[in-house]
Amino acid sequence: MDVIVIGAGPAGVVAAHRAAHLGARTTLVTRDYFGGMAANDGPVPVRTLAHAARLLREARQLPEYGVAVGEPALDYPRLLARVRDVVGQVRAHSALRANLERLGVAIHEHAGATRFVDAHRIACERGPTLEANRIILCTGGTNRQLPVPGAELTVGHSHAWRLTAVPRSLLVIGAGATGAQVASIFNELGARVQLFEAAPRILMTEDEDVSAAVAAAFRAAGIDVREDFGAIERFEATPGGVRMLFSKDGRPGQAEAAAIVVAIGWRADTDGLDLARAGVQLDRRGSVQVDAYLRTTAAHVFAAGDVTGRLMLVPHAVHDGYVAATNAVRGPTLTVGDRISPIGSFTDPEYAQVGLTEAQARAAADVVVATARYDELARPLIDGRAVGFCKLIAARESHRILGCHIVGERAVELAQVAAVAMAAGATVDMLAGIPLSFPTYANVLGRAAIDAARQLEAPGVWDAAELALAPE
Repeated sequence: MDVIVIGAGPAGVVAAHRAAHLGARTTLVTRDYFGGMAANDGPVPVRTLAHAARLLREARQLPEYGVAVGEPALDYPRLLARVRDVVGQVRAHSALRANLERLGVAIHEHAGATRFVDAHRIACERGPTLEANRIILCTGGTNRQLPVPGAELTVGHSHAWRLTAVPRSLLVIGAGATGAQVASIFNELGARVQLFEAAPRILMTEDEDVSAAVAAAFRAAGIDVREDFGAIERFEATPGGVRMLFSKDGRPGQAEAAAIVVAIGWRADTDGLDLARAGVQLDRRGSVQVDAYLRTTAAHVFAAGDVTGRLMLVPHAVHDGYVAATNAVRGPTLTVGDRISPIGSFTDPEYAQVGLTEAQARAAADVVVATARYDELARPLIDGRAVGFCKLIAARESHRILGCHIVGERAVELAQVAAVAMAAGATVDMLAGIPLSFPTYANVLGRAAIDAARQLEAPGVWDAAELALAPE
């Protein structure tokens, strides 16, 4: 069997590896670089910039610990060089590429735009026309655009990471995960940042307490956060940058910055694929329509990752790639299923979550909610990072953990711990009984578990609770 995988991001690379491992003659085609957005324009470069922001914060803390240094100064071109170096290292050390080559996968990199010629053939802009029995779409996603006059004066988040200098002022439209990350990083790097969100609160997909805490922290850090600001009418060029004109309830408003970044969402990248030639249909959101086996409306075409419009995150893309390739080669045998999905962002402060929000949990079951504060624990106080909390939500009847929401240092890592506990079916009683190392950030998760277990009057938890609640 021949398999073509279109797209070499996380979903595509894993799909190609799986198909070849199962014995299919596999070809991997990518428009640009191997690794896709995740390695070249997403988590890897973004996390590198976030680390630079962290170093600046920590440098400013040094006098509190008796370390005398001068005021830190940012050399932005040098930072961008470091970002390029890290991206290059990630590409060079990718074991997956070497594994693909050992499995005999034909890799066509920088092939340009790809389109269907007919049901089984694809043509590459800068490459060959290929034919296969099975085709897997892993073309990822792209920024949503604002359909207003002057939108061409704005840039997407990808352009923000490629600015040649930190702008003196930056206006970010959209306060989801991407917009919040852009705002947080560039604020720390020295830009004067305004963050505009049309919804009633920033981070609308997060628990309400998380949204409120991050918004408060952003404002305390000097970011001008505007929630429920109204509707954008147009953008205009100014001598110093770009002006946004908007209105709310008939009242006009305006805001100006040296650069405006639009981060209003991420959509499936299906442009130019000519999917109709293969019988592949899109859903109402413009994503490739798939079933539980990641099979499209054309039985021989599968799709994985962001192009399906489901959870647009690297871990989910990886899992999708494995499932899609397995089903493409063996037939429909695996389903994507329900997954425990920890999600987080490297803002300052970090935030992360897994499972249900408090509102969702209360609508579905009788629950208890326990919250532990960072400023009540030793490690955050030691590190001078005492802003934050951990909220655990547990079912009253089963004591199972339904959700975990964290704001603060190491939040993203802590959410992974909670996710493992949830995937294992652990109760809060079990989590409360684990003697976590002291002093660590994990203590905030343990403290929340102990509080939840006490509310549930779980047997065998009292001694642990008394120990944990003793003065540290």
